[in-house]
Amino acid sequence: MAQPKSVMILLNAGVALGALLAGSASAQTQPVAPAADAAQAGPVIEEAGIDGDIVVTARRREERLLDVPIAITAFTGAQLEASGALDVTDLAAVTPNVTLETSRGTNSTLTAFIRGVGQQDPVAGFEAGVGIYLDDVYLNRPQAAVLDIYDVERIEVLRGPQGTLYGRNTIGGAVKYVTRRIGSDPTLSIRATYGSYDQADGVISASTPIGDTGFRIGGAVARLSRGGFGTNLTTGQDNYNKDFWGARGTLQYEAGDSAFFRLSGDYTKDDSNPRGGHRLIPGLVSRTPVLSDVFDSRGGLVAPKQSVEAYGGSLFAELKPAAYLTLRSITGYRKDDSATPIDFDALPAVDVDVPAFYNNEQFSQEVQLLVDAGPFNMLAGLYYLDAKARTVFDVRLPGTVTALTFGNVRTNTVAVFGDATLDVTPMLSLSVGGRYTWDDRMSQIQRNVYLGASPFFGGTSAPIARQTDFRGTASFAKFTPRASVSFKPDANNTLYASWSKGFKGGGFDPRGVGTAAPDLNGNGITGAGGDRQDIYNFLSFGPESVESYEAGYKASLFDRRLTLAVAGFHSKYTDVQVPGSVGATVGGIQTFIGITTNAGRARINGIEGEANLTVAEGIAGTGDRVNLSGTIGYLDAKYTRFIDSRGINVAANRKFQNTPDLTASGTLAYHVPVGSAGAIDASTTLSYRSDSQQFELRTPLLDQPAYALLDANLVYTIDARFSIGVHGKNLTNKRYVVSGYNFLLQNPDTGDYLRTAAGALRPSLGSDGVLTAYYGNPRQVFATLTAKF
Repeated sequence: MAQPKSVMILLNAGVALGALLAGSASAQTQPVAPAADAAQAGPVIEEAGIDGDIVVTARRREERLLDVPIAITAFTGAQLEASGALDVTDLAAVTPNVTLETSRGTNSTLTAFIRGVGQQDPVAGFEAGVGIYLDDVYLNRPQAAVLDIYDVERIEVLRGPQGTLYGRNTIGGAVKYVTRRIGSDPTLSIRATYGSYDQADGVISASTPIGDTGFRIGGAVARLSRGGFGTNLTTGQDNYNKDFWGARGTLQYEAGDSAFFRLSGDYTKDDSNPRGGHRLIPGLVSRTPVLSDVFDSRGGLVAPKQSVEAYGGSLFAELKPAAYLTLRSITGYRKDDSATPIDFDALPAVDVDVPAFYNNEQFSQEVQLLVDAGPFNMLAGLYYLDAKARTVFDVRLPGTVTALTFGNVRTNTVAVFGDATLDVTPMLSLSVGGRYTWDDRMSQIQRNVYLGASPFFGGTSAPIARQTDFRGTASFAKFTPRASVSFKPDANNTLYASWSKGFKGGGFDPRGVGTAAPDLNGNGITGAGGDRQDIYNFLSFGPESVESYEAGYKASLFDRRLTLAVAGFHSKYTDVQVPGSVGATVGGIQTFIGITTNAGRARINGIEGEANLTVAEGIAGTGDRVNLSGTIGYLDAKYTRFIDSRGINVAANRKFQNTPDLTASGTLAYHVPVGSAGAIDASTTLSYRSDSQQFELRTPLLDQPAYALLDANLVYTIDARFSIGVHGKNLTNKRYVVSGYNFLLQNPDTGDYLRTAAGALRPSLGSDGVLTAYYGNPRQVFATLTAKF
């Protein structure tokens, strides 16, 4: 029973850190709100809910953030607008223990990790560890999940396993993107932005009631564009540019308090250029030198044309047959198609060039029954998901050899879940919940070798070798419980402790090459493999699970001058799914193979703190104030078992990917009223991330050392209708790696690169070597004009 003791030690440390944070942190103009309900200054306090408390729906009912016994950070639409937040990845800088990044070689595919749990592999067959929700509809695939921020009411980031309150079980956490409900008065909002690299954004949104019928209609259109941060010197195209169109529409019906219906649809089209990587080493054969600008590239692959199209819709229905009873139905449909050419070696020659198509489609249905009977609250739900994901890509190698990967995965999920809370006394509440999930996977995998392109990318010849031709099915079922206790000595203090389990089903690695991949899993998966059963376990991987203990404290102190939230947690992470791919020679043909293992166990200890302090008021007159606020997250995440392809436990030499040990941010903000209805809000934010690895085995040059980013905002609110803002991001112009590719031979124990007798690096795939990095955005300065009517 060591866990409860370690949790209490972590909690005590977290309380101390939370108090320290009060002297170094952020206010209403930072990109996020602290996890405590934050006594926000200025206009944001009016946006944040009753009495200035941010209201969230993390437990599927409206509650003050202060009262929710869950580790959650909330961002109001006003805060996001004031900070100049551009897309969902901006939130990670000021949210503890969270990584949200644009995936390597893409413009709109999301890589998400929370508390060390996540998934960076976007191919079909691998499920996300962090759930992304758009108006309560779960996005099953990461493509098109880098959501741009416009027409948003709030965003909630929940940390830890989620399942007893949500349709889809997620093992690491959830990000909820909530758009605005249409009000009773006609509205029109226009926002225009211009800035560095010819950034030119325009968003128009409007809504209106339709007479006295109870119907309301609204919508938004966004045009977001930007020139490149660099240039592809081979094709002449801008590199890291943006060319995005988006639209949302809503038809809403309300019949008093007894019924609410909302039909919503959205569409996005992203025609940004292919994102070319930056080579970190000279060409091993061509001796092509490293470029001086990290945003420049030399990749020659331009087909298929880079394009992402995504659309979907949802129907939300809510009925209240009695004051204590609510019935809900959430129906969702989504589809996205991506064409993505990725030049892994970032050189003009054909040497590990990867044209790819991603096609995803999903239908989901969720029904909920909610009971609010005074001291007793309950949610019971049923969830169904039918999702299809197809990944097709060529790997073009020197000598016209092409390895085709075709993976087609269908997922059927059914779950029943529930969560109940009983207020034993006005101060003491108990919550219990449970979920039973059934996951079925059906997969088709084909790996062929061609001379020239495969038929999916214009080729006409027959394959010269078939490495995998496989169909299989697998089923997974799991019960995951949750329990918590919360104690509220008064309205301004909440203490809680919780225990929860989460799991993510297994699947099939579409990159597997039959008998070339060792069986590391021993998961005993059986299915319709037929006479191909001998390679079944070489392609499959089993489910992973997390058991998490957490204790936390949320408070609003000193007449709401200080708000804070701290949490300590301990997690046991078992059968960790670790996907990867390596270069290999199979049957005398150079190719690559996917190796996914469940042979991982880990423990994760951590603390999180978020705080906001009103330092001074009335310095220059009535109504002005100075705020300090900040966030901190610390993770001690270690593998205790990690079996590599040699069957050796190498846990001591492996680390969690995309997971820095320390994340922190601090903001100094000043608010001063101007005139009868205006205000000026100024803030500066410094965010910090300690060093992190791209993969479990260290990758010299590609892994990112610790770094800090400096942002600043100045917003002049003229009156209730007009505001002007100037925003600066990454003002020190820091260069930092967010993702990359590595196909160089390494020592499996140390990560050191293997070399020839002459000292040259040795490629594992291709001839010129692949060590390619993608970088976070450079310094950007932009101005925004907003008009609301």
